Amino acid sequence: MLALRLTRGAHPAVQLRRALVALASAGTGFLLLCSLGYAMSHADHATSALLRLAWCLTPLAATVHLAAAVARTDPATRPRPGLSAIGLGPGRLMTISATTTALSCTLGSLLALVVFLQLRGDLAGGPPAGTAAQFLAADQPLPFPAALTLLALVPAISSATVALLLRPRDARPATGRPMRGYGRFGAYGRSVARETFGAYGRFGAHGRTTASRPAGTDGATEAAAPSANGSGPAEQAAATPDPDPTRPPSPRTAPVGLPWGIAVLAAGLAVEAYADRTTDGSRLALPGGLAAGTPGVLAGWALTALGLALAGPGLTHLCGRLLQSARPGALRLLAGRVLMEEATRIGRPLGVVCAVASGVFAVTALLGTDQPGFGPLSTLGTLLVAGCTVATLLTAAVEAKHERAGTTAALMRLGAPVTMLRSAAALRAGALLAAFAPLTLVVAELAALPLARR
Repeated sequence: MLALRLTRGAHPAVQLRRALVALASAGTGFLLLCSLGYAMSHADHATSALLRLAWCLTPLAATVHLAAAVARTDPATRPRPGLSAIGLGPGRLMTISATTTALSCTLGSLLALVVFLQLRGDLAGGPPAGTAAQFLAADQPLPFPAALTLLALVPAISSATVALLLRPRDARPATGRPMRGYGRFGAYGRSVARETFGAYGRFGAHGRTTASRPAGTDGATEAAAPSANGSGPAEQAAATPDPDPTRPPSPRTAPVGLPWGIAVLAAGLAVEAYADRTTDGSRLALPGGLAAGTPGVLAGWALTALGLALAGPGLTHLCGRLLQSARPGALRLLAGRVLMEEATRIGRPLGVVCAVASGVFAVTALLGTDQPGFGPLSTLGTLLVAGCTVATLLTAAVEAKHERAGTTAALMRLGAPVTMLRSAAALRAGALLAAFAPLTLVVAELAALPLARR
């Protein structure tokens, strides 16, 4: 009931993202039902029916990826102070988020079932004719237990993935016993603040501060006492320079997946290049009739996509570092720091988009040959995978924008022009496009070579 209330009272943008998840679930569920219908109408071609079911794994993975990204950006299930006091701790919020994802995916699966039954003629109208009768099996009764089992795959896998990603994690350090520290002049203490060079020489020269206070001194009494020049705590706080809140977030260490991603990408391209030469030439066909290559070529495609996904964060971090090279100004420094900080959040979906784009480009390059064109199911699957990956990337970009909302607000308070922030965003987009677009084209050209070989 709480999940339903949070779903109904969400922002329109959040409702739009949930509607995209439901639409993706509907498309995937329709493809699964069409695979079931093809298996019913072609009972003597079990291998072909199993292959069509296996092709649905790619849209299923894209849908689950989108559902997980939408669940991470849901503000209703984000931990906030005070929620644990009313029983909404991290575990309960994780359960609500998984339930909300299951509701969205279930709605899409029900929509897919209604459309499938309508096309079969079970609800209204006559039975279909032509090529549609091959994957609808309108002349046979639909086994509802099998259909419901297939439709339950998307909600079950999506909710389980969201629960796994958003599960509560223990933020405490691994060591159970804190290390004993030594204060100034060898006094015992638990403070982890380190002494800087020259601190002993400065002791007492500029007044006693919090860092130089001996152990056992009451901080409240000292804070309330006026200083030697007559200024109170308010004047001291105003005169004390605070840390710069407008500084971009300190960049994390470079993601370690770049070398592994390059290695897996090279291995995938090598498998694609040599797999077609070592087999007897038998090819696996897409549901639309397009010859997609041998099983080795498909394995190479999978390795190539995995390599791009692993290398995406590292390439994004490298783009941010290159933007700050060669004596950067404030604009390039801000854009580069943001890219380095958001390398993992933006880079992985961007790598997946590049993998899907290279695969689509490689397959569409064969349409000019004697290969048959895309069928309706192949077109639906391609649009579904491409749409889910692009929507996931946009969702990750929205999440990154919300994460740096505090920095943006601080820059605006200090008088930073809006055009500067927009120019930094355009600079980041241009740097990513300049890095990933040529990589996508090169990978697509190399992936298309085994498909065009006769």
